[in-house]
Amino acid sequence: MATSVSNVKTEHASRYLQQLCKHWSHRFSVEFDAAAGKVPFSPENVLDLAAERGNLVMTLTVEKPEDLERMQNVVADHLKRFAFREELDVSWAARV
Repeated sequence: MATSVSNVKTEHASRYLQQLCKHWSHRFSVEFDAAAGKVPFSPENVLDLAAERGNLVMTLTVEKPEDLERMQNVVADHLKRFAFREELDVSWAARV
């Protein structure tokens, strides 16, 4: 298993969390509210989201470490599409 976290500074964390979850709810059994969300891409690959004041916390867990970078890019690309009006810094850090 491999896990990484991205803390994205934005005043629209809840909005983006909900947009991401609604987008993926057409393909996955997503759970979310205004403050937290969970996107199970598969039983082994999960994205957890948390909206804090001024910050969107994204925690990505994948079974195969070799899939981590690809999944990070998928999540970041989708977020940036929804947040096209602002320049977001999506930097991932390994979680131990």
